[in-house]
Amino acid sequence: MHGMRLLQTAVVSCVMLLITLPANAQGKKFDQSREFGLVGGTAYYLGDINPYQHFGGTLHPGFGAMYRENLDKRWSVKAQVFYGMVEASDADADDAWRQNRNLSFRNEIIEGSVTVELNYLDYQIGNKKNPISPYLFAGIGFYSHKPQAQYRGRWYELQPLGTEGQGTTEGEEPYSLNGICLPFGAGLKANLFSIVAVSLEWGMRKIYTDYLDDVSTTYANPAVLAEENGELSLILGNRSESFPEGLDSYAGLQRGDPGRNDWYVFTTLTISIRLGKPPTTCWNQ
Repeated sequence: MHGMRLLQTAVVSCVMLLITLPANAQGKKFDQSREFGLVGGTAYYLGDINPYQHFGGTLHPGFGAMYRENLDKRWSVKAQVFYGMVEASDADADDAWRQNRNLSFRNEIIEGSVTVELNYLDYQIGNKKNPISPYLFAGIGFYSHKPQAQYRGRWYELQPLGTEGQGTTEGEEPYSLNGICLPFGAGLKANLFSIVAVSLEWGMRKIYTDYLDDVSTTYANPAVLAEENGELSLILGNRSESFPEGLDSYAGLQRGDPGRNDWYVFTTLTISIRLGKPPTTCWNQ
């Protein structure tokens, strides 16, 4: 529910951006500028193995690059490519059920996105009169991912293994490793020098899969899984430490929550340099 409220807020904000942009532009001469920047940061995810904890799991460094078109002092359009890794483990959970489930994963995510930014204050890179502003952003992107799990010191890709029975006679088709995402969030941008600026940004990604962590539905039939997908699929599909009382198989029991898709989040710091006209241009002409 918290995620849905965030998404609704982002959608409304994006619509308002699109409605008010033409009105703000009319009768106003744009002080346009361009930037190129290098991006560093980290990533985390919210899903079956880390349902609620922001900045939960193991944080890894990420990196990328961005290009920004500043249409005027309030509006910008940014294109960005970023690589990040998310990782989480049931071993870090507080409740006994998840600890007994004993699943863990890591996932490398590569994203390309285009977002629209709205500055709260007048801002322009290199302009001493408008040196800083918080901002909102929303847009669209495309991502690829590759969930993996570790077994006996080696990392294995999970999607080809079909750990919930994908690809077997009793399962669904394998899930996709690519998809559309909707980035939205907030940030702060500020000038450092005449042609150098810094941006600190936090942004959630709405995605349309529950398999960022390779966990979604129920445990597969172990006999079918072992025969059709192999012994490794069976091992990584069920790493529980004990069986439920009175049962000798997990087949058909809940493994994840298919009613909620996963999310991932990038927190980034960007150092950018102004391109084009020099910052000594008369800004208000």
